[in-house]
Amino acid sequence: MSESTSGRLHLFSQLKYDIPAGISVFFVAIPLCLGIAHASGAPLMSGLVSGVIGGVVVGAISRSALSVTGPAAGLTAIVLSGIEQLGSFELFLCAVVVAGIIQLLLGVLKVGKVIHYIPQSVIQGMLSAIGFILISKQLPHLIGFHAEGIQADRYSLTSIVQSLDTINTGVTLIGVISLLFMIVWETKMKNRYKAIPGALPVVLLAIAINYLNAGVGFLPAIEAFQYVQLPSVQSADEFTASTFFPDWSALNQLRFYGVAFTIAIVATLESLLSLEAMDELDPLKRVSPPDREMVAQGTGNILAGLLGGLPLTAVIVRGTVNLRAGARTRFSAIFHGILLVVSVVFMARWLNLIPIAGLAAVLVYTGYKLLNPTQVWEWYQRGKIPFAVFCTTFAAIVLTDLMVGVATGLVVHILAEYAGKLKRQ
Repeated sequence: MSESTSGRLHLFSQLKYDIPAGISVFFVAIPLCLGIAHASGAPLMSGLVSGVIGGVVVGAISRSALSVTGPAAGLTAIVLSGIEQLGSFELFLCAVVVAGIIQLLLGVLKVGKVIHYIPQSVIQGMLSAIGFILISKQLPHLIGFHAEGIQADRYSLTSIVQSLDTINTGVTLIGVISLLFMIVWETKMKNRYKAIPGALPVVLLAIAINYLNAGVGFLPAIEAFQYVQLPSVQSADEFTASTFFPDWSALNQLRFYGVAFTIAIVATLESLLSLEAMDELDPLKRVSPPDREMVAQGTGNILAGLLGGLPLTAVIVRGTVNLRAGARTRFSAIFHGILLVVSVVFMARWLNLIPIAGLAAVLVYTGYKLLNPTQVWEWYQRGKIPFAVFCTTFAAIVLTDLMVGVATGLVVHILAEYAGKLKRQ
């Protein structure tokens, strides 16, 4: 059935709305692609590769009019853990490919409706834990903490306290002001400037503050490693030299399959949740087929793994920006992916002016929105069982890993529901 006869709009029929919307999504995608790659302990180029694939490839296959796919903050903890478990980013890329194959098979087998059977308490506990982890990993970059020999993903409270004298106050100035501006923008100015995503002015402000500080010289200048470091890519050879490709020896590691399964399940959950949310917000009330979305996401992750990209999902932040900017069809998502290609080829030198602290500010705020501390009281009011499941899922993920935490939350939910039935009998 064509898009027009199913109540949808033709892909190229709304360009006057979709092109400006695609530009708006592009501006929010650039800092998020770079920031999420940095937060994941992966090469910065991997975030942009996934942004391009999520826009162009997934956008072309999906039947969601408003959803936009790319690297997601919700997967940063999984990427960090996966790279550490497997030993290298190249080995991790194999897990991304296999995760995509799993998603593709799930879509073909039409199991997309499984999302409706997972308790909201588990899902929200998972998202809150991811937000907490994201904040904890980005705070050192926000305040300019640097201890020689300690990697960004290995920071601990003890190491930070012991090394406070290593903090770069110039970076701290950029990070704190950027975060405060992000908060003000999102709470006071967003409704007035709906077409401008908060991440864009924050990144521009971070660049401006850095130039001002460099000119005045009041605080220490930031070091080279505290900037975005993106290679210029103007040919296929330069792309090959600047990206990573899968190391298939990972297939011999048993733990590899656990990482791949975790990526597949969490990416599927996040994509289907985003798909459902965007359908609810769609003013035309179009319904996107979840199984088709899983096929699209699976195809995207297979290509992302093969070409050195991060795992991707449909992302509610990008989708919401797309909607608010007036998008009507999938072309806006595809167009934003095309713009990402243009940025890699022609804008690398300008992107490298961005201080990492500015990206950290965007991600700390994103983590706070995922954490959403006010919902603790909301879950408490829903009853003992939902509250216990929410808290258990959150704590288990923070203390162990994401897959163990989600499984623990599901077990607690099942046991609590069974105990409740026995009590009623």
